[in-house]
Amino acid sequence: MTQDPKRHIARHVVDLPKSGIRDFFAVVEKMPEAISLGIGEPDFVTPWRIREAAIFALERGKTSYTNNLGLIKLRQALSRYVRRKFELEYNPENEILVAVGVSEALDLAMRALLNPGDKVLYHQPCYVSYQPTAILCHAEPVPVATLPQNEFSLDPAALRAAWQPGCKMLLLNFPTNPTGGVVEHTRLEAIAAFAREKDLIVVTDEVYAELTFEGKHVSLASLPGMKERTVFLHGVSKAFAMTGFRIGYACAPAPIIEAMMKVHQYSMMCAPILSQEASIEAFTNGDDEVKRMKDAYQQRRDFVVRRFNEIGLPCHLPQATFYAFPRVDTTGLDERSFALTLLEKAKVAMVPGTAFGTAGRGFCRASFSTGYERLLEATERIDKFVNSLKPNDALLSAGKGVQEK
Repeated sequence: MTQDPKRHIARHVVDLPKSGIRDFFAVVEKMPEAISLGIGEPDFVTPWRIREAAIFALERGKTSYTNNLGLIKLRQALSRYVRRKFELEYNPENEILVAVGVSEALDLAMRALLNPGDKVLYHQPCYVSYQPTAILCHAEPVPVATLPQNEFSLDPAALRAAWQPGCKMLLLNFPTNPTGGVVEHTRLEAIAAFAREKDLIVVTDEVYAELTFEGKHVSLASLPGMKERTVFLHGVSKAFAMTGFRIGYACAPAPIIEAMMKVHQYSMMCAPILSQEASIEAFTNGDDEVKRMKDAYQQRRDFVVRRFNEIGLPCHLPQATFYAFPRVDTTGLDERSFALTLLEKAKVAMVPGTAFGTAGRGFCRASFSTGYERLLEATERIDKFVNSLKPNDALLSAGKGVQEK
């Protein structure tokens, strides 16, 4: 009897879609001449003083496991950092857990808190892992659309309308990947009041907080009555340009951290010690480097958004992150056809908005975390491409070319 290995795969994994980002950029990798505005990774090298801390730790023979919660010295540095940056107080002994990136921290929080059948409210467009992580926990994702006319902020009225019996968790990501959306203080207070009213546990991913260009970032966990019902997630990847170090962390009430640690110790055990040592330096002495990189991103943002609007791709001004989210269906192409045809004809890579959920229909994500000169060239190519489109050409080219290769 011929064995089909696929029949052994769990049903909830078989139906799980692959990441729309990674799937698309498998094509990009085969096109070295392409300019990528796709992957959300800083083009800056990790600051030298942070790299030096990792090198020095290796030279001292720091190659062992650590406490499941992470190095106590790092947790103490994190406690000081969140107090200084987010006005949050957490005990480094039992209210902070160091994870392998924010993605693992999110997975730990959801696996520790959700029972099969629980429902998770989350806003779209959103980072690609939110819905699949809920599904992997046998929970039911409940999306709430954010709208371009609101600059992709979360409307408390839309959140209330989406709520249904069985909702246990609210998952937030502000500032938001892929839109750069933020939530102003009055709305944030209304969202907090709604969470308290419905007795929701909130998981808030604030990894882009330092890359807020206008105004001051406020954490939901800092609002009255929210710390005890919130899991605060943050990490080094974006603001500190440390994606490869894979360090994230969670702050929450001790019983929740204890539950997350149980999952962590049996799946990952601990985050890499060299990355933890480097992160101590980042959170202790990295502010000046973060500001330098943020200022560069802001300059790039202003340029890219202006160019998209000049080209005829309407784009709001993101208040944070290093992403622009222009509307592309004005060209007569849907978001996937636009991205594929742009890549084929102009050798510029952007991510279709539907990779981030159905609320991203009609949009593409463009990362301006690449160098300024590359952005100049990319926008020139996009300009020529959009101007070359004719209605019939747009329809004929949709889905062809790159898809057929």
